[in-house]
Amino acid sequence: MSHILKDVIKNISIDCVIFGFENSTLEVLLIKRAIKPEKGKWALPGGFVKKNELIRNAAQRILEETTGVKNIYLEEITIFDGINRYPLRRVFTIGYFALIKPEQYKLSTGIDTSEVKWVKLSELPELPFDHNEIVKVALEKLRTRIRYRPIGFELLPEKFTLTQLQTLYEVILGKKLDKRNFRKKLMNMNLLKKLKQTSTNGKRRPAFLYKFDKKNYERLKEKGFIFEL
Repeated sequence: MSHILKDVIKNISIDCVIFGFENSTLEVLLIKRAIKPEKGKWALPGGFVKKNELIRNAAQRILEETTGVKNIYLEEITIFDGINRYPLRRVFTIGYFALIKPEQYKLSTGIDTSEVKWVKLSELPELPFDHNEIVKVALEKLRTRIRYRPIGFELLPEKFTLTQLQTLYEVILGKKLDKRNFRKKLMNMNLLKKLKQTSTNGKRRPAFLYKFDKKNYERLKEKGFIFEL
């Protein structure tokens, strides 16, 4: 790294996979490295842990310092310990991932980064080190999470159509879902509030808008309810 490494643990790093959902597309936040090794290449936001900080605090700090994105919930993926994953020495990295709305965050370059941008998951370039593998593992974990926790609702507008909701899940899961079965499961969970309002998209017939009932979800969860799609 460009700054002095005397205050960091040189063999423990953190890499963050930040997924964004925009225009019916799943994207990944990348930074362009401004330092060696792999200077000039697109990579995941990452950095080394300081000697005096907790791992979770380090993840938040590193993400903010390299991309400008802050105050988001990060979930740990796993530890990546490939012997030759980093060319200069043996480095273990702790992977984190998150799912956010890109339009709510202002990107900025920071420590050891020359550019920051969103890249479509389907157009992800060859990343340095083992970053492509980290993205792959993060995506698998995300796909598991959205089946058992309603995190997908966080990416939608406050009011949304069932078509928008299904599109979100199809994009993340990478496959088509049966329309009737998907809607039947959701409605049986009693997690959606149907509104009197309809969508104003002129291209299609108006559809009713819905809201996610967070209070009811918390009440049901206390009783042992399990969200499962």
